[in-house]
Amino acid sequence: MATKQEILQEIKRTAKENRGQTLGQTTFRKVTGIGLHEWTKYWARWGDAVREAKVRPNRKWMYYPDDILIRKVISKIRKYHKYPTIYELKVDVNNGDDFPLHIFKKRKQAYIVEKVLEFCKGKRAYKDIVLACEPILKKLDTKSASSTRSDEVGEVYLFKSGRYYKIGKAKDTVRRGSELRIQLPEQMVLIHKILTDDPYGVEEYWHKRFSAKAMKGEWFNLDPSDIVAFKRWKKII
Repeated sequence: MATKQEILQEIKRTAKENRGQTLGQTTFRKVTGIGLHEWTKYWARWGDAVREAKVRPNRKWMYYPDDILIRKVISKIRKYHKYPTIYELKVDVNNGDDFPLHIFKKRKQAYIVEKVLEFCKGKRAYKDIVLACEPILKKLDTKSASSTRSDEVGEVYLFKSGRYYKIGKAKDTVRRGSELRIQLPEQMVLIHKILTDDPYGVEEYWHKRFSAKAMKGEWFNLDPSDIVAFKRWKKII
């Protein structure tokens, strides 16, 4: 169990590695292994921990109250007579709606649906919302129960070919390396791989972090400090 001081140090360290921008609580857990059950011993909100660490908050994902989000989602369910899709919400936002689409996309669908049902259950005025959300939650629960851990675990790799580096995800990095070597004229060298149960999320994190150095596709023009930072991540499960 991490101490308060250890958590603050990790917030500062990961923010420094992320160009001074603090990580969101989900990515922070994946990077450090410090989860909600640990930091909530000392702070009620993630933003409070970030402020105490004296680092720049990630304003895009600042705390957004659940009760406000829930009411906005309920409004959309009534508008569309069903749980809204991302595309429907994008159209609304593009037409001037103040719906917090970036927050909606960041939070997991199961979490939002559960919160909506918690708010609506037992209230006659929200019977239509319950009827719209219950089948979705049941479907999500079934999907979660049927998936196995082995299906989820993958790797995010860093290969080097010539001057440039490729960051991608795969179930089997060795096999992926063989496939890439066939496609490329220059030798491919595996620099590092990260074992993770969220290969999509970890890959996206590194692509965004190195976006200023991106070439075509998944290729990047990295420097030695970038390689050192990538190699610090060994297992995110």
